[in-house]
Amino acid sequence: MPLQVELLFGALFLLNVAFYIAWVACRKTYVGRKRPLAIEYPVGFVFAFFDTLGIGSFAPTTAALKFQGKIADELIPGTLNIGLNMAAMLEMIIFVSAIAINPVLLMSTILSAALGAWIGAGVVNRMPRAAVQLAMGAALFIAGCVFAATNLNLMPGGGVAYSLEGWRLAVAVGVNFLLGALMSVGIGLYAPCMIVVTLLGLHPLAAFPIMMGSCALVQPAAGLRFFRSGRFGFGTSIALAVGSIPGVLLAAYVVKQLPLKWLRWLVVVVVIYAAITMLRSYRAGRLRAAGAVPA
Repeated sequence: MPLQVELLFGALFLLNVAFYIAWVACRKTYVGRKRPLAIEYPVGFVFAFFDTLGIGSFAPTTAALKFQGKIADELIPGTLNIGLNMAAMLEMIIFVSAIAINPVLLMSTILSAALGAWIGAGVVNRMPRAAVQLAMGAALFIAGCVFAATNLNLMPGGGVAYSLEGWRLAVAVGVNFLLGALMSVGIGLYAPCMIVVTLLGLHPLAAFPIMMGSCALVQPAAGLRFFRSGRFGFGTSIALAVGSIPGVLLAAYVVKQLPLKWLRWLVVVVVIYAAITMLRSYRAGRLRAAGAVPA
């Protein structure tokens, strides 16, 4: 294993030690529901399962949490980053070990995403409820369009390279920084990262270590910010984390591959509906603030 990858795993270990210590410590000061609900565990299992197969988990998990209505909308971004961190960590260990790509490309894209997440989470923690609803509604709509484009074969097929150099490497690093920041408002990294790196000539398989390695560092980095603010669902995060473990392991070592086209169409419908619901909540809140409708 290259030294850079060993250092990456070391950074992942140390960051997650800090992450879980902070999670336990914030329980004393957290205001809100601290116990997970039974209906929340399957959400972590199902969407971590499909996340491992390459679909992504942020958009469908947001839709599921919105439908369940057990946590406030402004808590969803923090809940996603914290609750799905366990899945991201497991996926990184599995895929970075299994698919070898250029170590400089891997390290630079992952670290830039983590830096973006640290900055982005600080911004989200200061955003009012309406702004979070608007951002997440737009994010869900974009995710639905990406899923639809995938099914219609409009996404790029990719190249054959397992390394990027020069301006292509610089573009990949810059874009991953932005995507890491956007994860703090609930915009998943997988699909846009896959699109960018394949357009730059990378083999689609080479995108998996980058995507999953980025999320494995992005989510605990963002989570440390959300722990400070308390803007996440404590109990829901526990359910997502526990449920995600068997989901990842089942997908990675038992199922490995599924015909995902029809599942993606189902996800398109669900995610677009959730986007409309989130934007309607945003509009209703704005009307109440303006005094146009009763609270």
